[in-house]
Formats: sequence, structure tokens, C-alpha cells
Amino acid sequence: MSLHEFIGRTIQLKVERQVDFGYFLSDGDEDVLLHKNDTNLELEEGQEVEAFLYIDSMGRIAATTVIPEITTESYGWAIVSDVKSGIGAFINIGINKDMLLGEEDLPVHQSVWPRIGDMLYITLRVNRNHRIFVKLATDPIIEGISVKASRQDFNKNIHGHIYRTAKVGSWIYTAEGYKGFIHESQRKTEPRLGEKVIGRIIDVKEDGTVNVSLLQRKQESLDEDSEVIISYLTSRNGAMPYSDKSSPEDIYDRFHLSKASFKRALGRLMKEGKVYQEAGWTYMKTEN
Repeated sequence: MSLHEFIGRTIQLKVERQVDFGYFLSDGDEDVLLHKNDTNLELEEGQEVEAFLYIDSMGRIAATTVIPEITTESYGWAIVSDVKSGIGAFINIGINKDMLLGEEDLPVHQSVWPRIGDMLYITLRVNRNHRIFVKLATDPIIEGISVKASRQDFNKNIHGHIYRTAKVGSWIYTAEGYKGFIHESQRKTEPRLGEKVIGRIIDVKEDGTVNVSLLQRKQESLDEDSEVIISYLTSRNGAMPYSDKSSPEDIYDRFHLSKASFKRALGRLMKEGKVYQEAGWTYMKTEN
């Protein structure tokens, strides 16, 4: 069997000879270079060694004794090390050469591409030209590593990474091992692939998967919305031409709030005696 068949996998090889820049390893028929930068071992001729085979920047088969968790035969979590428009995302699997997740395997909209530091659950694939690429985990793979949530997990705060994204929603794998779905109505913006997000469980399905919301709880949201209004009033010396009679469009354009959220926050501020309305304007109450 050719060494090309072991690209992206581990193989037992014998040290054929040592050279200034490393070692040549052999399977008995073919030699492959183990560069000194790819090992911290002191090897002797004739010694058996386990090596991971990959393709170097010159397009040649190369070996490393650093055995990654992620191979063509296994999945694992890995960090995004670089992103290049028109090319894709480069992933660090633990060896000296980063692996490419090509743009054809990334979301159509670059705004939800992963960024440096994001984490993805991946495996490797080798194409017909013997090039290694990253392959994202699919739903069945995530199901295989997930655990079932229980009804006691309802309303629990969670965090995790986005492993799939679409216009209708995003799919998350949580730190607890839950497989979850975030409907588009439960997020302010569409999270990136690989992004770590914080949310809460709003439903536990019969199959043990969960529905997650990235929106704040109503009380937390009310606090934040009220602060937005007070900050704007402060910036305008305590007066603004907006009230609970303002149009939804004007409210959203200025505050990025729905009219319902705006009215709730404004009502709270009026009840607390912090603001009052007059002739379509809202004013901050001054201290006597």
C-alpha cells in the first residue's frame, strides 16, 4: 500500500537514516521525511516510530511524531488560527501545519464565517489529489457525542459553540454535551460558525435535545433597555422627541428596540419617577 493511502492518518514506520535536517522514515518501499522541526525525539536507525503523515507547503508527503487527536479517522475540537477571504479558514490541529476548511464548506455569508480563536468540531478528508482538508462535523456526528438533557435543565444558563448555522437558526453543542437549536427569533444577530455563545435553555425536547435562547431574560432586557433610553436622554440634556406614541420605525431607527420593548422600558422609568411625557416628548425629571 502506497504512503499516499496514509495521508491524514498515523502509521508505524522505520527510521531508515538520519540527515542534518531530520530523518527519513520508510515503510519498506517508500521514504518520507521527518523534519527535525516535526519531532522532539532522538531516533536511531532501524527504530520503529509512530508518525502522522501530512502534505507540506511544497506538496510533498511529510511526517510528524506529534500525533494529533484529529485525523481522517477521528473527530475533535480545534481552534481557528487564521481566516482568508476567498480561501477559507485555517485550523490548528496541533501540528506545525494548519489545515484548510475551504470556502466551499463555509457559510455563504462571510459575516458568519469563524474568526481566529473560534472552535470547530472537525475531522480531516483527503481529496483525489492527496490534499488534506478540514471537514465539519454533521448533525449525526454531533448526536453521537451528545448527552440528553432532562426537564430539570429547563431555564438553565448554558454556553457552547455553534457547529452549524443557517438563516432559520443556529445549532449549538453546549459545554454539558447537549445538542441544541437556536431559532432565529431567539437571537439578536446570527452567531458565527464556531463562535462561543451564552444563552439559556427554553425547552427540552423528548429526544433530549434543547432549544436555546440567546436573548436576555425579560428583567435583564428591561434593565438594559431602560439604560439605553436614559443614556440617550442624558446625551440630549434630558429631553427627546420620542414617547410611547412614536412610530415603531422611528423607535427602532433610534434605539434598535421594538415599540413593545420601548414602551415597557419607558413605562418602568415613568413608574420609578425618572421620566415624564409631555406633548409627544419625553423628559428626565430633575432633582428638586
